[in-house]
Parts: sequence; structure tokens; C-alpha cells
Amino acid sequence: FSQEISGWREMTEKGKSMIEASLPGLRELALGGTAVGTGLNTPRGFSEEAIKILSELTDKPFIPEKNKFHGLASRDALVFAHGALKALAANMMKMANDIRWLASGPRCGLGEITIPENEPGSSIMPGKVNPTQCEAMTMIAVQVMGNDTAVGLAASQGNFELNVFMPVCIYNFLQSVNLLADGTDSFCKNCVSGIKANRERMDWNLHNSLMLVTALNPYLGYDNGAKTAKKAYRENMSLRDACAELGFMSREQFDQVIRPEAMI
Repeated sequence: FSQEISGWREMTEKGKSMIEASLPGLRELALGGTAVGTGLNTPRGFSEEAIKILSELTDKPFIPEKNKFHGLASRDALVFAHGALKALAANMMKMANDIRWLASGPRCGLGEITIPENEPGSSIMPGKVNPTQCEAMTMIAVQVMGNDTAVGLAASQGNFELNVFMPVCIYNFLQSVNLLADGTDSFCKNCVSGIKANRERMDWNLHNSLMLVTALNPYLGYDNGAKTAKKAYRENMSLRDACAELGFMSREQFDQVIRPEAMI
């Protein structure tokens, strides 16, 4: 389970690094380009001085766009940055789904973890714990993915040296930022930080999974592994017992092979 969580952790860290990698492009401003990038009627040094003041006011290192014809016609920096937001949203969707499936149960689902009970329960099923934080996170992810389409299409509408779709670009971009910021914060506080592992259920699922036979391939070979899995399924027994009854491996040998550290 710790290995699985390490994957979730890496998803968030990768998402953060991708967002950070997109920031330099967002810091380039076409301010002072005036008419289609020519800078017509702009006082000398206006761009540099205005951007310097903006940087001081915001405490952000903005710089002048080197090619203002590009800066006014293209929204590629926003597309690139929103792509990083979309990547984070995709990771959060996967993580939230994993958590709600792992928490499904307690008897008719996986039930390998428990999540915090943030509400009294289901309106129809007494005692049922709904994965509302996971559901909220997945809905946010869907919205961000939709916003990414809007940002991309808007960015493609630059005609000649001007893109007039900037309002719809920034509307969707900022919505995605706010949704992900608030959503991940709530998801962490009200769900992830309260996850508890059900060790007994995990142990049962592990040792009763027929596909655990994959770890036996180096010892039994594919054909004997298949025989073991089919016998265990037909006779409703564990792989451990099936393997021993077929004479392929003793129960003690099986226990030595099927260990987490042996399967890394």
C-alpha cells in the first residue's frame, strides 16, 4: 500500500513541477506592442518601465515579450500552462477514483481503506459513507479538462497579428486554477489525510487473488502457473493450497516467494 501511495505522491509532485515549468512563458508580456506589435506611438522605453512597475507591484518577475508580434497574436503560453493544469487534473481524477474504489464496501466492495465520514450518511442508505470529497475532486477534474478544450480553441483563433479571444482564455484558465487550488486543498484536508488502511482486508485480498500466480512464473513456469490458478478457481481454494496439492511447491516455499519484498 505504501508503494501505491508513493505513486500518488509522485503524481502531485510531477504536477507541481509541470506547472512551475510553465511559469516563465506566462511572465512574458506584450505590453507596449500597441498596434499589432509595432509599438506605434509608444514612448521609448515604455514597455520596460511599465513592466518593471508591474513586477514591483505584484512581486512577480515579469519581462517584456521579445517578439511582440508573437505576443499579441499567440496564446501559446496559456495553452502550455493550462496543459500542466490538465495533467494535474488527470492525476487527481485517477487518485480520487482509486481512493473511492479502495474505500468501497465495507462488505460488497474492496474495503481496503476507510475514509473520513464527513456527512451523517446517505439520504437513502442508513450508515453509508459517501465518498463526497472524491466525487467533488473528479467533477473538478472534468471541468478543468473541458476548460482546456476552451483555452486551446480560443488560442487557435489568432487572426493575423491579433488574438481577440483573450477574455475566454483567461476566464477558463483562472477558473481551472481556482477550482484545483480549492479542490485539492479540501480533498487533502477532508479525505486524504484521514485515510486508514484495513490491514486484515488487504491481507485477505492479497492471498486470495488468483492473479498473484504471476509471481510464481519464475518458479513454476507459465503452464504450471496456469494449472495452479485454474485449480484454485475451480475448487475455491487459495493459490497456496492449490500449488501444494499439485506438488509444485510446498506451502512454506510459497510463503517465501509471495512476500512484498520478494515481488519488488
